[in-house]
This record gives sequence, structure tokens and C-alpha cells, in this order.
Amino acid sequence: MSEKLIIGIADMKMAKGEGMLVTYALGSCIGICLHDPALKLGALVHIMLPLNMETGRKNPMKYADTGIRETLKQMEAKGASRSRITAKIAGGAMMFKDGGSGSLGNIGQRNIESVKLNLKKEGIRLLKEDVGGAVARTLLFDVNSGLGCIRCYGRKELII
Repeated sequence: MSEKLIIGIADMKMAKGEGMLVTYALGSCIGICLHDPALKLGALVHIMLPLNMETGRKNPMKYADTGIRETLKQMEAKGASRSRITAKIAGGAMMFKDGGSGSLGNIGQRNIESVKLNLKKEGIRLLKEDVGGAVARTLLFDVNSGLGCIRCYGRKELII
């Protein structure tokens, strides 16, 4: 069995050749699987918020814009080619019904929009997604095959 790496909230891990990257508790957060199939290099980022407006940018992985940019930079440092890297995403749920009426609005939806915008800005093709809804997800990503598996309560496993 391949190595299993756990990605925490506002975290990123990468593996090459083989390995299973796993992140839990994707409510309004989004898990972003980035994959270079030629190198079998994969990364999984667990972002919390759409934009990094933090002075000093202490943790770039917490945000969609800086998390995607930093992960791509690290993948390219390991030989990945921007033209081959593809993405799959999961999460962005509305976990609380009144979440849309507050000043922050629906953070899950804002995360989805920011992730898609930033992937496009970076020239990364989004292949598959399982986003929105009102359920938390667990995301497993096999760096060898590039396949993602989404598990959530009360729903059949979904392969993306």
C-alpha cells in the first residue's frame, strides 16, 4: 500500500510516483488536487478563505490565491510543467443556513469562485469538481493515477 499523507486545514503536501494525499473536514473549505501526469507528481492544498489580505502573508496555504500560486511554484521546482498540470476540486459547502445573510456572505461559494478564478489566472485546467451543497467532505487523492475520491455522510463515494 502506498504512503498516506494527511493534509490539515490551511496546509499542503506533495508526493511523487505514489502516495495517497488525504484531507478531512472540507465544509466551506476547498481541497485542490494539482497533478502533473507525466511526472506522477501531485499536491493537495486545503484552503480556508478566498483571498489573502493578511499583512505579512504568514500562511499562504490558508487562501485560494496564494495557496494555488505557492503550490504551483513548488511543483515547478520539482520539474512539473504548467502546461501539463491539471486540477480537481471539492468542498465549498454552505454549512450554516444563515451563512448567506451576514456580512461575509456564503464563504463556501466565495471560495469556489476564487479557486476557479485563480486556477484560470494561473493557466491550470479544471478537470472535475464536487462543490457546493451542504455536506462536509473527505478528499483522497492518488498521485499515481491522478484520481480523487470524495466521501461524505449519506452519499455514495464519488470518483473524480
